[in-house]
Amino acid sequence: MNFESHELGVTKSVDQDALDLIALGHDQAFSRKFSLWSLLALAFCVLGSWGAISSDLATGFSNGGPVIILWGLVLVALCNLCVVLSLGELCSSMPTALGQAYYVLRLCDSSTGRFLSYMCAWINVFGWWTATATLVAFNTDFLLGMKLMFDPEWDGISHGWLSFVVYLGLSLMVTVVNVVGCRKDPVLPCLNNVMGIGFVALFVVFSLAFLISVATNPHLSFRTPTFAFGTWTNQTGWNDGVTWFIGLLQSAYGLTAFDSVIHMAEEIPDPRRNVPKAMYLAILSGAGTSFVFMVICLFCLQDETTIANDPSGLPFIGLAQQIVGLQGAAALVALFTIISIGQNISVATTASRMTWGFARDGGFPWSKYFSHVDPFWKAPVRATWAQGIITALIGVLYLFSTTVLQAIVSVSSIALMISYGMPIATLLIVGRDKLYPGPFKLGKWGKTLNYVSVITCTVVSVFFFFPGTPHPSGSDMNYAIAVFGAMLVVSLTFWLMKGRHTYFKLE
Repeated sequence: MNFESHELGVTKSVDQDALDLIALGHDQAFSRKFSLWSLLALAFCVLGSWGAISSDLATGFSNGGPVIILWGLVLVALCNLCVVLSLGELCSSMPTALGQAYYVLRLCDSSTGRFLSYMCAWINVFGWWTATATLVAFNTDFLLGMKLMFDPEWDGISHGWLSFVVYLGLSLMVTVVNVVGCRKDPVLPCLNNVMGIGFVALFVVFSLAFLISVATNPHLSFRTPTFAFGTWTNQTGWNDGVTWFIGLLQSAYGLTAFDSVIHMAEEIPDPRRNVPKAMYLAILSGAGTSFVFMVICLFCLQDETTIANDPSGLPFIGLAQQIVGLQGAAALVALFTIISIGQNISVATTASRMTWGFARDGGFPWSKYFSHVDPFWKAPVRATWAQGIITALIGVLYLFSTTVLQAIVSVSSIALMISYGMPIATLLIVGRDKLYPGPFKLGKWGKTLNYVSVITCTVVSVFFFFPGTPHPSGSDMNYAIAVFGAMLVVSLTFWLMKGRHTYFKLE
């Protein structure tokens, strides 16, 4: 594997980056305002690994216990690192905002390749829309869950209209910040830097708070190393093999969405080197902090059977309250929610660039309109508002069916993993010799890492569709496959109606 050395900072002119982009068929539409560190901060916040994984701790306990929580995390991190390196090589060759779909098109330059690229783009766009909605819904639940911490009998949590109003307010906020934040070049990078530092600081605060609380409270005690590192539990009804794979999804959820960096490639100097570097640094830092925090949680956890039954429905709140008490947990959860809202802004930033990139290349309905970059705001304002409206519409489901809402938000990881696997599989099919290498190249390890990546994306995508038990009731069903199927139908309809005539139309 050949990682070329590269000093921090800008090593080639923005003019050269613009010329490289023209060679790929696009004009420079944005200023290159992000540095390597601000882009890494964005990626670290978008992943939100230690927070996302700990928020789903109850799932880990029912699907393998500490064994899957810790050692499954290590396996997922290694496999996802292969995916990151494979995508990094592709981005180093072709750094554009459209990302994976563009790689499919250029590797398979035919009518079939154009169709597959179009489907990849829709899957990727859908993944980022639902990822944005996922985090808005997550923050909505945390804000309302904090009320339940002090009033467990409060019935307002059951009022769908209240959840929808909070959801709508958060959607509006992240959309407005992404429009206004581009007006001055330093704003978004600085915001991501602050959120990145805050997320790291919060990791330290949570870790110390948990350890000090258990060490100093005579009513609390640390769990044994045998429990933390070697306990296996299976409460699903599936056999241990299936349970192992379903349990991996807890870690997969917290280590997905690393393509956020790819879709920002046109806003950073020297993207051929900086984008791959930011991606693998993000996955390493996310996995590292997650492993450390999971070890701390497992040693400090008092009763794993009660956290899943917290009145808020959020095991993370129950975990914090169990260890540091009501007042301490409220303070920690409030800080966590503030950082998570900042994380939501970063996710929406990436999603808007993906939406805009797809429109620029003729794939989105009314592409000419939505590909416009506003000269005053210096942002893809129309694409950003379109995405904000779509995110808000998903929240309407709070008024009707939270089951369908959960299916929509859970399908984001599936869509993103499939979009990662498509260009890597295409590269293997057409042959690695068809890739014109950039500065970041995998060399003799390329084919092996590509195969591991495709297997990882396939396995994770398949098991994300599995229900929690082998014989689920209607309310326990995993409706993600229905939502994903509906998305494919919509994509195919747009292809037949418009996309086949406008999307990267072959000469």
